[in-house]
Amino acid sequence: MTQVPNDTMFDPEAIQIDLSLPDEPERPEVEIDLDFGDFASSSSADDIQIDLSVPDEDQTSVGPAGADLDDEDPEVQAALATLREELASRPGGWYVVHTYSGMENRVKQNIDFRVKTMNMEEYIFETVVPTEDAVEIRNGARKTVTRVFTPGYVLVRMEMTDDSWSAVRHTPSVTGFVGHANSPVPLDPSEVERMLTPSVVAKVVAAHADSPARRRRKVEVVDYRVGDNIEIIDGPFASMHATITEINPRNQRLRANVEIMGRETPLDLAFTQIQKA
Repeated sequence: MTQVPNDTMFDPEAIQIDLSLPDEPERPEVEIDLDFGDFASSSSADDIQIDLSVPDEDQTSVGPAGADLDDEDPEVQAALATLREELASRPGGWYVVHTYSGMENRVKQNIDFRVKTMNMEEYIFETVVPTEDAVEIRNGARKTVTRVFTPGYVLVRMEMTDDSWSAVRHTPSVTGFVGHANSPVPLDPSEVERMLTPSVVAKVVAAHADSPARRRRKVEVVDYRVGDNIEIIDGPFASMHATITEINPRNQRLRANVEIMGRETPLDLAFTQIQKA
């Protein structure tokens, strides 16, 4: 056996192993153009607005109740003048009675019945539920309805005495008078006029129902509320889900947030483009 000299003994620290890889040929830098034009110019998703609107048929005929009847309309002025004269000439003061929600018409019937059975005609003269005409949209179909203008409240024209107060206050479904519980204060005539104006305007509009210019009604979205989850059924984002953030009943449009590429993006939609999720 061959002997290895001491000066050539194995020294691990003297061993150097080159583990480097051969240099790869230098590759040119590749630039990817991610410029989406105006879409990418927004600083955040909140700035992005996509209009998925479609032309609505007869959209110009939609507007607030009496939208074509401004304050200068002679027929509206005449009707309101008559209302003011009646409010000024009728005896008694107008008081507001609070009721359970949805029981306004029942309370009116109950008060009228108690007035007759308790012989209070000389003190309680009139009971009114302020109303307004509206067009409700349900599943894309329009329907003209008359609804309560001030839910939960009924107007009573009366002379306030202990007996008349008791007759009204203890009517079923009445929770009390608005104002001081035992000595309520009558409304100012201007407040009564404001509450009764929608029904007066509705009568003027109804009297000209045959005129296309007078067929406008207030549009109310009954099926949708802010925060509702909806499904888009028309347009490039059909079948996607969104959350309603704003509703504009007047022009039958709404805004909703939809998640696009991990970001919430507001969309402007027509009622005909959505349905409840």
